[in-house]
Amino acid sequence: MTSPQSMWPTWLPLREDLKNLSPYGAPQISGVLHLNTNENPFPLPQPVVEAISTRINQRIADLNRYPDRDAVLLREKLANYINLLSQTSFSKENVWAANGSNEVLQTLLLACGGPTSLALGFTPSYSVHPLIAQITATPWIAGFREPTFSLDIDAAVEKILTANPRLVFITTPNNPTGNVLPLADIFRIAEAAASISALLVVDEAYQEFSQEDSAVTLIGQFPNLVVTRTMSKAFAFAGARVGYLVASPEVIDAMFITRLPYHLSSLTQAAAEAALDNQELLQAEVQFLVSERQRMSSVMTKAGFSVVDSQANFLLFAGFPDSSSDTWKYFLDRGILIRDVGLAGFLRVTIGTVAENESFLTELLKLRP
Repeated sequence: MTSPQSMWPTWLPLREDLKNLSPYGAPQISGVLHLNTNENPFPLPQPVVEAISTRINQRIADLNRYPDRDAVLLREKLANYINLLSQTSFSKENVWAANGSNEVLQTLLLACGGPTSLALGFTPSYSVHPLIAQITATPWIAGFREPTFSLDIDAAVEKILTANPRLVFITTPNNPTGNVLPLADIFRIAEAAASISALLVVDEAYQEFSQEDSAVTLIGQFPNLVVTRTMSKAFAFAGARVGYLVASPEVIDAMFITRLPYHLSSLTQAAAEAALDNQELLQAEVQFLVSERQRMSSVMTKAGFSVVDSQANFLLFAGFPDSSSDTWKYFLDRGILIRDVGLAGFLRVTIGTVAENESFLTELLKLRP
């Protein structure tokens, strides 16, 4: 769906700054291998399905009542999960949950953004960040990554200090490139942001696939640091739509001001609580996906393709003979849906099952340089 300005009816009072936007989304095509949206390819284990069903059934009789608007139990379980991963000591007062990390980001920008609050990010990165900034009427300024997609920290710090934003966005592992920002570099960026009273938002949607320590370990030193996470990837929970952030209690208090009343349904909370109680089963495939990522990268590199070093569950690659759009169509014609992320000469593929990965590699190797 596209929405050029001339197509909007005159009677619709849509904001002028939104009239040229198109809805965000990836193609949804049936009957193909879906290696385009970075989902976990494995269905939920049957014991987890049963645990979620039991928990939901316990809530169904009370659907005449509103859900816990503060999602207290879910936030407690999320805090315990983060503490287990990162040896931290967070409580529910440090966690806020919503319908996917995108709602988390939007609620955060509703609280801390707006026309007088400049937001800064470093592209290429997650394209939803500037989109949500525009939707919330928050001016956006783009810094840039190196041609290798790494981030020059000295240049990034200088950009922060000269642009003087109120919010700074960093994604690690970065989407769509997959490369990771070392914790020492995040420390420097957080330090720069703190010096101008800016909030640093670190998007860690793919953190469970990375070997780098999480930025949550820096929150004690930097109360201006916010880490956003999701259950969609490592938990194989994309359909449930559960995202969350970890931050200082003052940030959580601000989120409660701009969140919609009863925004997280009773059934969503129940499903997420059961998933967190079974996190080991749900995340059993994470190391497999990491191993497959490394295997695929090796095969692709040996065949002559250029592959960005990734610590996520996807690979960004180049070296095919035709354009990105033509090569994307080449794969689609062979029943494989990958992602054209808008970077000329590059495409992105999600790590799938062994069979899915082999199907992709078979077709890719026919394009070897």
